Amino acid sequence: MIKCIAIDDEPLALEVVKEYCSKISFLSLDKTFTDTDEARLYLQQNKVDILFLDIQMPDINGLQFYKSLTVKPIVIFTTAYKDFAVEGFSVDAVDYLLKPFEYDRFLKACYKAKEYLEFLSSQELQLNSIFVKVNYEIMKINLKEIELIEALDDYIKIYIKPSPVLTLMTLKSISDKLPSRDFLRVHRSFIVPIHKIEKFSKSKIWISGKEVPIGSSYNNVYDQLLSVSKLG
Repeated sequence: MIKCIAIDDEPLALEVVKEYCSKISFLSLDKTFTDTDEARLYLQQNKVDILFLDIQMPDINGLQFYKSLTVKPIVIFTTAYKDFAVEGFSVDAVDYLLKPFEYDRFLKACYKAKEYLEFLSSQELQLNSIFVKVNYEIMKINLKEIELIEALDDYIKIYIKPSPVLTLMTLKSISDKLPSRDFLRVHRSFIVPIHKIEKFSKSKIWISGKEVPIGSSYNNVYDQLLSVSKLG
């Protein structure tokens, strides 16, 4: 089941989304909000696949709200203003529904979102290992076995059992190879696998018995980890 929420300052608009979602077997509209602060808190604490989001709201523009989210569900904008369409797609919106929209148009947008979520899922399944150069050989590393990645001058140290390996590459280059939902850069010298984290605070992470600092310029890491930890 695809989990959704809807945010709109107009309760009647939310009722329309609620009615339409009730007709679509693969959707579960778990919550609706007229208050963006409440919605933000919910998004930090719960897994959401699709966000139906109004743009013109009194407290904050929907586009600004979406850009400010640490963990971003895929978004379908619902608005009475066509002038925001181009900017809406600039944040990779799956679709842009112009009010008042009919059920058939809403259903089409939901199918597009469903197909995109299935594509993302298939991409994640394919990416379960990487290859790195170790000495004069190419070594395959299972992503689930990585405990920590540390930058050491021109090398990076990948902590795996029974012993870590050194490879000549930058932290940025290996970060580009890793799935962002599973690995998080927390410091200029460290990338951590989220599933290996034992505990964390606003300044440190403990992982596989090691204490890893959170860099001062990575001040959104704590909120990200707080959100992910509650996704289950």
